[in-house]
Amino acid sequence: VRNLKLEHEQEKNKILSEALETLATEHHELEQSLVKGSPPLSIISEEQFYDAVSDSESEKSLSGFETTTAFSLEDSMDSKDTITSGVSEEKVCGSGESLSNGIKKHRTSLPSPMFSRNDFSIWSILRKCIGMELSKITMPVIFNEPLSFLQRLTEYMEHTYLIHKASSLSCTTDRMQCVAAFAVSAVASQWERTGKPFNPLLGETYELIRDDLGFRLLSEQVSHHPPISAFYAEGLNNDFVFHGSIYPKLKFWGKSVEAEPKGTMTLELLEHNEAYTWTNPTCCVHNIIVGKLWIEQYGNVEITNHKTGEKCVLSFKPCGLFGKELHKVEGYIQDKSKKKLCALYGKWTECLYSVDPATFDAYKKNDKKNAEEKKSGKQVGNTEESDEMPLPDSESVYVIPGSILLWKITPRPPNSAQMYNFTSFAMALNELDKEMESVIPKTDCRLRPDIRAMENGEIDLASEEKKRLEEKQRTARKNRSKSEEDWKTRWFHQGPNPYTGTQDWLYSGNYWDRNYFNLPDIY
Repeated sequence: VRNLKLEHEQEKNKILSEALETLATEHHELEQSLVKGSPPLSIISEEQFYDAVSDSESEKSLSGFETTTAFSLEDSMDSKDTITSGVSEEKVCGSGESLSNGIKKHRTSLPSPMFSRNDFSIWSILRKCIGMELSKITMPVIFNEPLSFLQRLTEYMEHTYLIHKASSLSCTTDRMQCVAAFAVSAVASQWERTGKPFNPLLGETYELIRDDLGFRLLSEQVSHHPPISAFYAEGLNNDFVFHGSIYPKLKFWGKSVEAEPKGTMTLELLEHNEAYTWTNPTCCVHNIIVGKLWIEQYGNVEITNHKTGEKCVLSFKPCGLFGKELHKVEGYIQDKSKKKLCALYGKWTECLYSVDPATFDAYKKNDKKNAEEKKSGKQVGNTEESDEMPLPDSESVYVIPGSILLWKITPRPPNSAQMYNFTSFAMALNELDKEMESVIPKTDCRLRPDIRAMENGEIDLASEEKKRLEEKQRTARKNRSKSEEDWKTRWFHQGPNPYTGTQDWLYSGNYWDRNYFNLPDIY
């Protein structure tokens, strides 16, 4: 009886899969008929990827918040001329030119614009992967963006000014407001970033020193299965330390991919002898099979001040049925007896405000009443939740009278759409000059040939190099298992988080001494 049931289920599964494939193919052909131009034919055909996808030994793990198999409907580069002029300008200042105040000028463009992904249907790869562990899927390089996940992680630091501001404040509640704004701003760069960062190789590192923003950061890929990235950042004026480790747990739901970034963030404000800890919200990329990709963040983020006992509980709202809650964030700062000290609200893609909790509650009550009146006046038909991207609210964030602006997003550069939707901060992450090359260790991901090739627009070379590096990593792992040799991390070690007691990766020190020896040859 069980065998019969199994056969029926398999048959049903086959029929559904074929129907979905037909739908995806028709949708893709429809898109193709609307799109002009196509990328190089030599990139990759579907058939080439079937073997790789079913390779259970595959070490190409999908790591990252929304490190999903990403594909979107960018048009071919109509504005190539304007991009090229930006590139040539950037090359001039790449030779070490400084601003008048002596701070290094960073590039404002990538060497080459991104390729159109219109000729590639993500379904051609994913249809072979239903039921498989996502970390075993090989993705064509066309779905990547030219950054390693270690560099993507560094984008947490884009709004470091909020940490410096927190350090300068005397009131604990005001400091918590700035820390909460920093935690929200840390995920803002993910909006519309549907390209998958390259999976870091075991032992890969990345460093970034930004004198203008007042910090330096080091990160290392400390584990490959599961993929774990550890980082440690410190203020150049010794005012803060920010560290943590991220293990992105991925789930494929058919139409969407959900990434839960497991791991604790720890921020220490040294002048106040305070430590704050929190975890990041879950990220979800919708319309993996057909339609326009869109991203949402949801879940509760609880920030704890371990010295005072104050907590900030933020709720990243899921989109909801009609998109009314899309990107919304709201919550309260409470003292240790759970008394509300202040309310926070905004959107993680735009801004965050603080307001008196009584004012906020009154506004929410009134807003709910208005919504119910509207609802009763309309007959709601279809209640099935859709994966289609809802239209953004016309009013964006309504500013409640008496609110204080804590953080506002920096607008993206005009060429962002042609540059993988990068922010200005992300644009400079893979920058490499001669002076830097002579200082950084050979494991730094700026020296990774596949990422460099993709950034330069050499997509075929990037694909070849990616395969070579992954094969080299597999061979090294097999050799270690034969000799029963354990992998040793260089700059981080496992230990309990000093504030939460949970297992964490802690900085071992000495990286900035620049004494690099016995480093693994990973590239």
